[in-house]
Amino acid sequence: MLWILTQNKQSMMNVKDVSVKGKHIVGFVENSFLDQWNKIMGKYESNERALEILAEIFTKIDESNSAAVTFTMPQK
Repeated sequence: MLWILTQNKQSMMNVKDVSVKGKHIVGFVENSFLDQWNKIMGKYESNERALEILAEIFTKIDESNSAAVTFTMPQK
């Protein structure tokens, strides 16, 4: 289980998938079998920076010994 606090600190999301789309990091949320949606969790100055943040999320998951992982999207 991955919980992410969005960059603007307005939402906490339990995401199933995280991807980079240009300068944005997008989370895929599945509430039920028929209810699925994407939400932008953060916007950065470049695609390279967004990829760095994605790598940070991966590292946090990889280093965790817990079933639930939390991550706060950086401001920059």
